[in-house]
Amino acid sequence: MSRFEKYLALWVALCMAAGVVLSQTVPGLGAAIDSWQIRGISIPIAICLFLMMYPAMLNLQLAELRKLRANPKPIILTLFSNWVFAPLVAAGLAYLFLRGHDELIVAVILLGSSPCTAMVLVWGKLADGNQEQNVVNTSLNTITIMVLYVPLVSLLTGIQNIPIDRVLLAVSAFVFIGVPLVLGIVSRRLLVRVKGKHWFDNTYRPIVGKIAIGALLMTLIVLFSLNGQVLIDHFDQLLLVSVPLLLGFVIVVGFNILMTRAFGLQYREAITTVIIGSSSHFEIAIATAIAMYGVGSFAALGTTMGLFWEVPIMLSLVYLGKALARRGFWRARGVGVPREVAG
Repeated sequence: MSRFEKYLALWVALCMAAGVVLSQTVPGLGAAIDSWQIRGISIPIAICLFLMMYPAMLNLQLAELRKLRANPKPIILTLFSNWVFAPLVAAGLAYLFLRGHDELIVAVILLGSSPCTAMVLVWGKLADGNQEQNVVNTSLNTITIMVLYVPLVSLLTGIQNIPIDRVLLAVSAFVFIGVPLVLGIVSRRLLVRVKGKHWFDNTYRPIVGKIAIGALLMTLIVLFSLNGQVLIDHFDQLLLVSVPLLLGFVIVVGFNILMTRAFGLQYREAITTVIIGSSSHFEIAIATAIAMYGVGSFAALGTTMGLFWEVPIMLSLVYLGKALARRGFWRARGVGVPREVAG
């Protein structure tokens, strides 16, 4: 991980602040950006979100899924957390703390129902987790999110009869997941065939990954320049949505740590399971919120707050995992702590 990536939490905060400052100091900027749209879809946001999504889809490696039979336990535990425990916790906390704020409830549910497929590779590498397991899990998440995301969001919002446009939800999932997925598969095969796997893994993917981080930061600047006044006028709403988001992280992370201990996972498998099982695919959550409610909506800001909190929490989890490993928390079956962690 580069030094720039290690301080990603700082850059996220600075870009959000920069967006708010621009909204107040450059008159008409928000209106100008918002005018670049087609059928209600913001062109700048759509471009940034695609650049965020496409690199994640390059991680899909169907051949890796054959390795599930070798050590299925960590994968099964992660899937349970991603598709059962985390979504139920998100929905429960949203209904408990955000009653009467339907857009914020939907924002929390969108985040809780979307397992991560990209940034976990960064966190897993920093934590010296099992990267092979990471690739298998992210590949599986990429496939399952296409099938389960829309039905799960529809189910959890329908419990409290919160109206959402399910057709638009499905369309946004197709546009922001399906299209980058297809392009990712096609471009991967073509580039590996023409340039070779070594070039693809060591040159193309790192470059595209840096573009994705740049697109993420640019998305934040655009979002907050468009919504700066809304944020200032309704700052209490962002504090309100932060309560279930932060409490949800504590509950899900704690559950995953205890679950990996109870099932006797070793450190490298355990920390990867905890990281993937506790993170969200904030890109698709933000994209879906914008598609359904608009750029200036509370739903869009609520999902963006999920990103704001997730980055420092995942970084903290990396160091927490290493600290627990040094104390023998996951030292199952006599296996010691990896040298990188012990150091």
